[in-house]
Amino acid sequence: MDITIIGGGLAGVEAAYQLATRDHRVSLYEMRPTRYTPAHKTSFLSELVCSNSLKSQEFTNAHGLLKEELRRLGSIVMSIADEAAIPGGKALVVDREIFARTITEEIEANPRINVIRREVEDIPDGTVIVATGPLTSNTLAEKLGEITGTHNLFFFDAISPIVDGATINMDKAFFGSRYSEKSDDYLNCPMDREEYDAFYDALMGAEKVDLKSFEKTSFFEGCLPIEIMAARGRQTLAYGPMKPVGLKDTINRKKPYAVLQLRRENRSGTMYNLVGFQTKLTYAEQERVFGIVPALKNAVFLRYGSIHRNTYINSPVLLDNALRLKGHGQIFFAGQITGVEGYVESVAMGLIAGVSAHLSIMNRVFLPPPADTCVGSLLNYITSPIDNFQPMNINFGLMKNYNKREKEKIVQNALHAISTWKEEIDKNSKK
Repeated sequence: MDITIIGGGLAGVEAAYQLATRDHRVSLYEMRPTRYTPAHKTSFLSELVCSNSLKSQEFTNAHGLLKEELRRLGSIVMSIADEAAIPGGKALVVDREIFARTITEEIEANPRINVIRREVEDIPDGTVIVATGPLTSNTLAEKLGEITGTHNLFFFDAISPIVDGATINMDKAFFGSRYSEKSDDYLNCPMDREEYDAFYDALMGAEKVDLKSFEKTSFFEGCLPIEIMAARGRQTLAYGPMKPVGLKDTINRKKPYAVLQLRRENRSGTMYNLVGFQTKLTYAEQERVFGIVPALKNAVFLRYGSIHRNTYINSPVLLDNALRLKGHGQIFFAGQITGVEGYVESVAMGLIAGVSAHLSIMNRVFLPPPADTCVGSLLNYITSPIDNFQPMNINFGLMKNYNKREKEKIVQNALHAISTWKEEIDKNSKK
C-alpha cells in the first residue's frame, strides 16, 4: 500500500525521497497546476515563493550548521540546492528556476514516487504525511481543524519584489558584499540622506493592501513587511536592512547614508530580488515608492511584493516527538505547517517525518535526533509543551547545552551526533 504525502513543497519532496530510498512506494499529491496558491507562480515542486536565499553557509551560524546536518543525513533538497547555487556571499543562494525544475525532474523520475496533480480535500486512509505548508487550502485546513479538534493558528508572511536586471540603472549602483568591495554577490543601490528621507516619507504615506477584519494579526518577526518595520522610526531601515555598514560606494567614492541591496534570482543575472523588502504596498505604490531609489527609477517589476496567510498547527499540543498526530497513529505532519519557520527548517521536518513514517511502518521505535543537534532541537521545540507557541527559525538558543564560548566544540559535537544518529536509524531499519 502506498504512503500518501499531501503537498509537493520542500518538506513533502524530502519526505517522499527519504521513504523512496527506503523502498517504500509513495503517492505525492500536489494541487498545482490544477489550483494555485496566492503566492505560487509555477507548477514546479518545491517552488520558492519568498527569498531565493537559504541563509548562511557558515557552520558557526545555526543556519549553516543545520544545512550541513541535512547533507550528512542524505537530504535530496540540500544536494540539489548545492547544485543550483549562485553567488550570494556567505549565504547559500540558488537559481530559483533551476532549483525547482531539477527537484521536479528528480522526483518525477523516481520509480517509487507517483506524483499526482490534484487537490486533496480530506485525509485518506493509511499512512499519511501532511506537508501542505503555510498555504494549506481552506478546504483541507477546515478538515484538519475537525480532526485535531482545535483551531488552526495563523500569521501573515510577505514576499519581496523582483525587478528586471536590464532596467536597473547601473550608473547608480555598485557591486559588493559587506566588507568586500571586490565581490559581485550583491548589487547595491546607494542613497544620500536627502534621497533616503524622500524614500522614507513616500513609504510611510503609501497605500497598503487592506487586510480583512478577521485576518488582522501579527506578522512573523523575521519576515516583517518593510513598511511595518519603517513605522518603528525614521532610522529603523537605515540601521536595519538598508544599513551601509561594510559597503564602499565605488560610484560616488563616499559612504552612503543608506543602501538597498539587490540579489540575483538566477545565474544569468537577468532578475534581481530586493533583499529584505517584503511588502504589502499596492502594486502601483511599489513602483512609485521603490522608484525613488535612484538606481531603480526606471526598474520594471517582474514580480511584485505581496502578502499571504501562513497556516500552522499547535504542534506541542497535537504532535508527539515522531511528528505523529496524537491519537492518530498513521497521520504525520511535516514542514512549515508544524511551526518551523524557513526553507531549510521545513526540509528538516520533512526528512524527520519520512524517517519516522518508515520506522512506524516497519514497527520500529523512532528515537528523535539528539537535542544538541540543529535538527533535534527544532523537533524538540515544536513537540515540547510551551505557552504561546509561535513559528521559529533555527537558532543556537534552541540547542541543548549551548554555550557561545564553546561554539566550535558545540558545532563538532552536533555533526558527530547527527552522523551517529543516522547510523543508528539505518541499523534499526534493518533489524
